[in-house]
Amino acid sequence: MPLIQVNMLQGRPPEKKEQLIEELTWKVAEILECPKENIRVMINEMPPEHWGIAGESVKKRRAKEEK
Repeated sequence: MPLIQVNMLQGRPPEKKEQLIEELTWKVAEILECPKENIRVMINEMPPEHWGIAGESVKKRRAKEEK
């Protein structure tokens, strides 16, 4: 049973997450030639202060960009 984990920042609309789940499922089913009923998708959303890039949280980087 394929399990796809997606880690991303919080903030995307629910309909986009639904689309992501649907399209990932179909593409993996196609590539692996397995039933879509066997595929699981888990979306892990993190707040910007829990995601770091180059030694800074995304929250801090965004605040700097807004100035």
